[in-house]
Amino acid sequence: MKSKLQYFGLMTGATILAAVGIYFFKFTNNFTFGGVTGLAVLIAKVTPMTASDFSFIANMVLLVIGLFVLGKEFAIKTAYSSILLSVTLSLLDRFYPMAHPFTDQPMLELCFAIALPAISSAILFNIGASSGGTDIIAMIMKKYTSFDIGKALLLSDLLFTILACFIFGIQTGLFSLLGLFIRSFLIDGIIESLNLRKYFTVICKNPDPICEYIKANLHRGATIVPATGAFSGSNKHIILTVVNRRQAIKLRNYIHQNAPDAFMVISDTSQIIGKGFMSM
Repeated sequence: MKSKLQYFGLMTGATILAAVGIYFFKFTNNFTFGGVTGLAVLIAKVTPMTASDFSFIANMVLLVIGLFVLGKEFAIKTAYSSILLSVTLSLLDRFYPMAHPFTDQPMLELCFAIALPAISSAILFNIGASSGGTDIIAMIMKKYTSFDIGKALLLSDLLFTILACFIFGIQTGLFSLLGLFIRSFLIDGIIESLNLRKYFTVICKNPDPICEYIKANLHRGATIVPATGAFSGSNKHIILTVVNRRQAIKLRNYIHQNAPDAFMVISDTSQIIGKGFMSM
């Protein structure tokens, strides 16, 4: 139950964060990068429909199509975030209408328009969820075609961004183009940061106290490998373990104080698959 509540809380928080970034910083500045919401900015300019209303309608249509094409499992994972995002955007449009941007600094607003949805997407992707939109199109394409989905979606975003140059002016178009490229790199960076762990390789004479500390205080496992020093020829042991960043500081300090002759190599890694970390 605790795990389910945590999952639900992360989905809710991430989706609301995306809605805030999209509504307050993206829609008001006419930035057109980012799938359905980017298209919504263009539609709002050439029709009486607001960007929030178009996003709501488009997401609901895509959700229904995805339900029939991709099945119930898809609906369970995607429907909640997709509906919450669409409803939140519509409610903000009704109760907090924005006639103009918060500031007269488009670069500052672009930073928030990129960062907030990117953090949201990274959190959702990291827990295996999605806020719908063009992700649904990608999943349908993946099921029935052999297209390179990543390139197809990037090209569609690029098309919306180029159109912004003609509809909103070259400055807005260039800001949107910049946002498109930064967003694609930022999401990957955030996901890697969320999963970052410290990989310890410790060479020492007596591994038992260190392993006991890892098990009892850090609640992690470790592997001991017998080794021989190439220079001294003496018998040694190699301890291999993976911990998070907070635990890494504790383990490093413990080894430094209690086994000062130990040799440590500490590496960053973000792809740890196994018990206690990421599942397949």
